[in-house]
Amino acid sequence: MNRSFIARNPSILVFLACLGLFTVTVTIASEGFGLGLISTSFVKTLGKTLCLCLVAVAMDLIWGYCGILSLGHFAFFGLGGYMIGMWLMYERTRLIVTESMAAQQIPPTPQEVIDSIGTQIFGVVGSSEFPLIWSFAHSLTLQLILVVAVPGLLALVFGWLAFRSRVTGVYLSILTQAMTLALALYLFQNDSGLRGNNGLSGLQNLPGVTASQDVVSIWFLWASALALGLGYLLAAFVVSGKFGSVIRGIRDNEARVRFLGYSVETYKLAMFTLTACIAGIAGALYYPQAGIINPAEIAPIASIYLAVWVAIGGRGRLYGAVIGAALVSLVSTYFTGGQAPDIPLGFYTISWVDWWTVLLGLTFVLVTLFAPKGIGGLFDLVTARLPSNRHGADYGPDAGAKREEEGQ
Repeated sequence: MNRSFIARNPSILVFLACLGLFTVTVTIASEGFGLGLISTSFVKTLGKTLCLCLVAVAMDLIWGYCGILSLGHFAFFGLGGYMIGMWLMYERTRLIVTESMAAQQIPPTPQEVIDSIGTQIFGVVGSSEFPLIWSFAHSLTLQLILVVAVPGLLALVFGWLAFRSRVTGVYLSILTQAMTLALALYLFQNDSGLRGNNGLSGLQNLPGVTASQDVVSIWFLWASALALGLGYLLAAFVVSGKFGSVIRGIRDNEARVRFLGYSVETYKLAMFTLTACIAGIAGALYYPQAGIINPAEIAPIASIYLAVWVAIGGRGRLYGAVIGAALVSLVSTYFTGGQAPDIPLGFYTISWVDWWTVLLGLTFVLVTLFAPKGIGGLFDLVTARLPSNRHGADYGPDAGAKREEEGQ
């Protein structure tokens, strides 16, 4: 008898229950809807952490399950942020310009309004004209489509070129990192159309929304939790069936999977594009909570950090990616936010703001050497102690196969 997808993966229900309990608890304890025990700034930190967990799930899919160490997935994350940031900045500026022009005796023409919006947005880089890439910035619907379409299209083109050439291993990792670096360097230019090094700012102010940031932060927390839950469910579905078996086979022995007649390049391309789209959605939810996005966010080091999170949590297990991203994000906030006390040694004072990256790198090395399964591997120690519950299972793949109790 075939069991349902959820029945075959009970850990999904555990994860979704924990996520729901976490979201409800933070909401009740927040300043916007609850007791005021958690500050609005920390609610935003938690919301951003959920987005980082989502992109970590995408990284685990492509690296932990498919075996492709991509050092460019934070580029897709940043592109998703830029796409939604364009609409947020355009619409907020439009409302400000329209309100300021309403007091004029002669109503402005539509072109004058557009010119004023362009001057407000691009004056910082010495321009007033909208670049071509801002053609759909006036439409929230179209920009939401671009949140998925732009990262997905870039991944599709890049992946097709790389996989058809059968670039694998460290060479593919270097190529993805080169793609990220090239994109970041391009965005640093003022004529890129995205305000160069200034980036897009004021993204936390939702156009037309009069609610306070206390309330808006909870809205984004709910949206981030929903996206993580759906993303986790999608990822678990992908890796649980035949498709998941094939991509794990590609990870373990690509030549054998190709020999069996599977189109390895097609599977790789599908996974690369899917995970890029997931990363774009995570970025679109992250940067409105951060309030700003600039090309530095897409620097190659960010994608390396992403790989470190997954390795620490335990690659090849979705909950491990979530644990690693959440743990490193929150600990990083503690050490780099000035909350961790400095350690005076007399001849030198250890400032955690400066030494946090060293501590993170040391943790990565120790995990790689002594705990290659990451934090998620601790669950194996627990489950190994539990008694096996396979009595009555089929010996063979068919429902009518000889059963265990018959063979005893």
